[in-house]
Amino acid sequence: MTKGKVVIKTEEEIELIRHSSRIACEAIAEVAKVIRPGYTGIEADKLADTYIKDHGGLPSFKGYGHPAFPASLCISINEAVVHGIPTHTPFREGDLVSLDCGAYLNGFHGDVAYTLVLGEVPEAVMKLCVVTKRSLYLGIEQSRQGNRLGDIGFAIQQYVEKENGFGVVRELVGHGVGKQLHEPPDVSNYGKRGNGLVLQENMVFAIEPMVNLGTRQIRTLSDYWTVVSKDNKPSAHYEHTVAVRKTGGETLTDHTVIEEAIKNNKELSEISLKI
Repeated sequence: MTKGKVVIKTEEEIELIRHSSRIACEAIAEVAKVIRPGYTGIEADKLADTYIKDHGGLPSFKGYGHPAFPASLCISINEAVVHGIPTHTPFREGDLVSLDCGAYLNGFHGDVAYTLVLGEVPEAVMKLCVVTKRSLYLGIEQSRQGNRLGDIGFAIQQYVEKENGFGVVRELVGHGVGKQLHEPPDVSNYGKRGNGLVLQENMVFAIEPMVNLGTRQIRTLSDYWTVVSKDNKPSAHYEHTVAVRKTGGETLTDHTVIEEAIKNNKELSEISLKI
């Protein structure tokens, strides 16, 4: 849980966050251009790390936390929900590969995640990706001045669990984004309508539904980082950094950069382009 006061951003600060967010999106897009069966997480991580640094930034995740996260990308495969550490194990046909990336530039962070689908997967997994991504945008729609944090969580949970029967992870949440990678407020993917902190214009936070095909329960592996579904069924993860506005959330991250790369890579399914 992030503690402290919620920082309301200026328009100038929001533009700096948008810039950092763009670099993070483009780093994932670089991986989406080339990922294929046989490619490895280590190769993907090196590509993203180089891209961020070549564009004047620093990877937000590398060295973060205790123990320090060892990579620039979180690469979470299949049953891994989040915080997967890149390895030399080759990706395989049918893998879900969730890429989470943060970039730090000009004093501010940007944070984004996208689940890539390598080739053909079962219909239930296809639906998992579509529903998870759609739930993200339902949360963003609720990110308007005067609403409450519970309205975001309620919209996501209602759609994912009540309407589609998947499991929303409770223990992991979205978060404020700014000079720190994780700032107040925590942004849960479940909740009650009308509850929680009142949203103010120019709050900036990451919304990131983490949705499991089966149980919502999770466990952490012995590497202290990788979180997996307790029943080892697949999980999907999508994330935008969002600014609260009068009429709804404004995305500062740009998934279209990633989606163009997906369209041009014949090894990737276009399932997750649908919302």
